[in-house]
Amino acid sequence: MRTRTVRTALVAAAVAAVLGTGAAPAGAAGQPASWAVAQAAAQAGRYPAVLVGHGDSLHPEGAGWDPVHHRFLVGSMRHGTVAAVRPDGSTAVLVDDPALVTVVGVHVDAGRGRILVANGDTGAGLRSSAATTHRVAGIGAYDLATGRRLFYTDLAAVAADGGEHLANDLVVGPDGTVYVTDSFAPFVYRVAPGGTASVLVRDDRLAPQPGAFGLNGIVRSGGTLVIGKYDDGTLWRVPIAGPERLSRIPVAGDGGRLLGLDGLLSRPDGTLLGITNHLGGSGAESRVELRSADGWRTARLTAVRPTPDAATTVLTPGPGGSVYQLSGRLDLLFAGTPVDEFTLRRVG
Repeated sequence: MRTRTVRTALVAAAVAAVLGTGAAPAGAAGQPASWAVAQAAAQAGRYPAVLVGHGDSLHPEGAGWDPVHHRFLVGSMRHGTVAAVRPDGSTAVLVDDPALVTVVGVHVDAGRGRILVANGDTGAGLRSSAATTHRVAGIGAYDLATGRRLFYTDLAAVAADGGEHLANDLVVGPDGTVYVTDSFAPFVYRVAPGGTASVLVRDDRLAPQPGAFGLNGIVRSGGTLVIGKYDDGTLWRVPIAGPERLSRIPVAGDGGRLLGLDGLLSRPDGTLLGITNHLGGSGAESRVELRSADGWRTARLTAVRPTPDAATTVLTPGPGGSVYQLSGRLDLLFAGTPVDEFTLRRVG
C-alpha cells in the first residue's frame, strides 16, 4: 500500500513539473525533504544534452534555469514574451506584458520567486515602432509561478538624457538589488527590490562605438560587478560600494579573442565563462573561460573553444549543476528570415 502511495506521488510530481506547475514540495505525500530533492533531480534529468526548442519565431537571446519548477525559461526578441521550455522542446508563454518590446537578458531570482527581464528594442520585434526603436531600456519583475507583473521600471526615463538606450543584461545581489547594463549608452543601473531605480555608473569610457553594441554581459563576484563590452571585447570592474572606482580589467592572453563578448556566467569556483559571436561585429563564434587571482583587478584568458551552433548568445545554469549555451538564431531574425527553432546545448 505504501509503494502504491509513493508511485502515485511520483507520477503526480512529474506531471506537475512538465506542465510548468512545479514539483511537489518537500514533505508532500508524507515524504521527507530528501524525497522532494530526489524528485527535482529526476525531473531535471529529463532534459537532453541538446534541446531543440520550438515555438512561433521566439528567437530567444536570454535564458535561465528555474530550479523551483525545474524548467528552462527563455525570452523572445521577436514577441517580447518569456516562455517555459519543456523537455521535449515545446514552449508555453509564461510572461506576456505589453510593456515588453524585446526581451533581452533573463535572470531567475528563485529565492524571491521572481523572474527578472531586461527590455529593449532593436527594431526586430513585432512590438517595435519608430518611436521605440533604440529608445527602450527597462526592467520587469514577474512572479515565477504565474508570470504576473510585480513591477516594471523605465530605465531610459531614469537616464533622462533623451538618447538611445537598450537594457541588455542583469544580475541580482544578495539583498535583491538588480544591476542592469545598457548597450547603447554608458550606463549601469541599480534597481532596488521594489523597482526604484538609479544610475550606478555613467562613464564615457563605457560608451559604444558609433552604431555598435557596447555594454553587455554582467556578473557579480562578492561586492564587485564584472561587465563585458561587446564592441571592443574589454572587461570592466565596478566596486558596488564605490562605483566611481570603475576600472578596465587587463586580460592576459586576450589577443583580440574577446571581441563580440556577449553573455557572461560566473561559476561557483570563481571561473568566468563567456560567449563571443559576430552578430554585431567581428567576433568569433566561441566559448571563453577567464580566471582572476586578485578579485578581478586583472584576469587571464584560460580557454577558447569554438561553438557548434550559430549566433550563440548566452550561457545559463541548467539542471544538476550543468551549463547550457543558447543559440536563438538572432542572425536569421536580423536578416529578416525568422525561424521557429532554437537550441540549448549542454557544455558543462
